[in-house]
Amino acid sequence: MSKSMIRTIFSFIFFLSSFAFQAQISSKYKISFENATHHEANINATFTNLQADEATFAMSRSSPGRYALHEFAKNVYNVKVTDGKGKELIATRPDPYSWKVKGHDGTIKVSYTLFANHGDGTYAQIDETHAHLNLPATFIYVPELEAQEIEVTFDIREDLNWKIATQLKHQQDNTYYAQNFQYLMDSPVEIANFRTRAFKVKDQNIVFVLHDDAASDEQLDAYFEKVKNVVLEQKQVFGELPRFDYGEYTFLACYMPNATGDGMEHRNSTSIPSSRSLSKGGVEMNIGTVAHEFFHIWNVERLRPKSLEPFDFSRANMSGDLWFAEGFTSYYDDLSLVRSGIMSQEKYIDGLVRTFNYVWTSPGRQFFTPIEMSYQAPFVDAARSVDDTNRENTFISYYSYGSMLGLALDLSLREKNLNLDDYMTLVWNAYGKTEIPYTVENLHESLNQFAGKEFGDYFFNNYIFKSGMPDYKKAFKQVGLSLEIKNEIDFGASVRSQRIMTNPKIGSSAYTSGFQKGDKILKIGEINLDGNASINSILDTFKVGEKITVIYERFGSQNEKMLTIATDVVYELKLMEDNAKELTKKIKENRATWLNSKV
Repeated sequence: MSKSMIRTIFSFIFFLSSFAFQAQISSKYKISFENATHHEANINATFTNLQADEATFAMSRSSPGRYALHEFAKNVYNVKVTDGKGKELIATRPDPYSWKVKGHDGTIKVSYTLFANHGDGTYAQIDETHAHLNLPATFIYVPELEAQEIEVTFDIREDLNWKIATQLKHQQDNTYYAQNFQYLMDSPVEIANFRTRAFKVKDQNIVFVLHDDAASDEQLDAYFEKVKNVVLEQKQVFGELPRFDYGEYTFLACYMPNATGDGMEHRNSTSIPSSRSLSKGGVEMNIGTVAHEFFHIWNVERLRPKSLEPFDFSRANMSGDLWFAEGFTSYYDDLSLVRSGIMSQEKYIDGLVRTFNYVWTSPGRQFFTPIEMSYQAPFVDAARSVDDTNRENTFISYYSYGSMLGLALDLSLREKNLNLDDYMTLVWNAYGKTEIPYTVENLHESLNQFAGKEFGDYFFNNYIFKSGMPDYKKAFKQVGLSLEIKNEIDFGASVRSQRIMTNPKIGSSAYTSGFQKGDKILKIGEINLDGNASINSILDTFKVGEKITVIYERFGSQNEKMLTIATDVVYELKLMEDNAKELTKKIKENRATWLNSKV
């Protein structure tokens, strides 16, 4: 066979393979930003290979990593539809978030305008500083084509020196590729005049993209060193990084004054916006979000609850496993900071104390278990409502609750010469690395396998399926921490400028006396309040059990109630001093294996 014939055959094969590849791309988008000043994007979408006589296209109602409804269709307008030949079609609206079209020729072309001005991890923001895009808030989609391939072209503002950063696969120029709808919607995009830093872990790239006009290169370099330390420290928990789909993981850090603080995990990237520049405290304040979101590459992105698979963009997504998916991640974010030397042990303990008091003094445990607290996510996870709720008494964040359970499990395992790192590795190998979605029963069985049936059953039956409080005093003592319980006089509600700002805590003096959110405290006993007075400091001048008269205002009328001075439980947690008799060599070793670096 001649060389020319061989070249002809290879060219023909390449043509056929290219044609086959293109034929699979059924959704194509082009997005441009001519009117970025007024927060608008112009989007043109072409959908082919349509089989249904009546085509449906829609906007997402939810977003990966979020659990509430967000109704992104509210910011879509100027919708126009044609068939593949340019014939105008009429779109009807069967509901607030979708459109239906008849009479197409297997193709529909949809153009629309998107308004976007909320730069967090859930929504999108377009202005002359950037196009910060969460794709469920950006692109319509055709449910019929969800399993087919997708192409996106970004027509960027070269006059603003914009560049593109995303986990989407780069094809050519400003065109990117997603293998299906799920991957597209899981791929945030930052388009701006950003800077990058990168390093390799074995054969994979870790890329840090920074959009922060106020930060110096020196501040970026110093911050990137912290990011590297977090990555390498967390890698030690599982012993490896996951295999990223295209050999790369990208931090999309937008630290601009127009951004809204947030962190949102994705399969091969994370969106971590903040209004704090690295030049204005962001080096210290933003690193915790980096630590939390990176840990999600294992826990939630690949080690994934079965209840979230597949993610449904047409409704709220509920899971009873967020105490583990979000809560254990919250335990490890600060733990990795202290292990890597970014946070001092003293500061770490201070943070534990605040979370510890929030969780274990809350009345919410009498209403919901950790699993049931996780079920509340669609109502609390960036969800908005106009009616009042009683969350102060009924809800404990699954982030905080789960982090305290992670702490309890870790320290309890250490009493058996085991640890949570190794349990997480076991679960990772069984359900994360294999990407087999897990159930709470799988987590329970894995703990039984790891630490013994008696231990595993006791932990889950008392602290996961019920709302018991672990024996922290014993657990803390083995790592050189002393837990003390104090009773301090407390009103039982937050008061600012004399106004009660929260629902009174069940069982508190404010609750028992019948005070309500919105009441204005005018006088306690013989003491007239002014706007700057601390109500608890005033109550401290009385004795526990003493009954005093309180004058207050409600709905414009003055009223009087009797208040009984009462206390509330406050927990104190302290590191034992190095010269303390209780701090034995063994306890020092236990603390070191818990808090010291694993790198």
